[in-house]
Amino acid sequence: QVQLVESGGGSVQAGGSLRLSCAASGDIFSFMGWYRQAPGKQRDLVALITRGGSTNYADSVKGRFTISRDNAKNTVTLQMNSLKPEDTAVYYCRVTTVNGLPSWGQGTQVTVSS
Repeated sequence: QVQLVESGGGSVQAGGSLRLSCAASGDIFSFMGWYRQAPGKQRDLVALITRGGSTNYADSVKGRFTISRDNAKNTVTLQMNSLKPEDTAVYYCRVTTVNGLPSWGQGTQVTVSS
């Protein structure tokens, strides 16, 4: 059974930085990533990283956010710099096993004040 433990998040002023981490266990993961959902909006991809290290970012975070992973520890980290109020959302870790099964974390709140 896949288990995800998220950490990080919190409140910061615009221009600040936060770091999110997600520790996964229970399987081998092909894709690891972060999504976010603001109030009244759909859940959208923020960043994704493959087991081989290829990355994909939402246009809105390119150049500001960096995703990385440690395959040995099954962790994925999202470094968020130059945060903007529009980055405020609940951030969810999502992993996909090598067999294609997805799992979601419980979500962590990120609040950016202007």
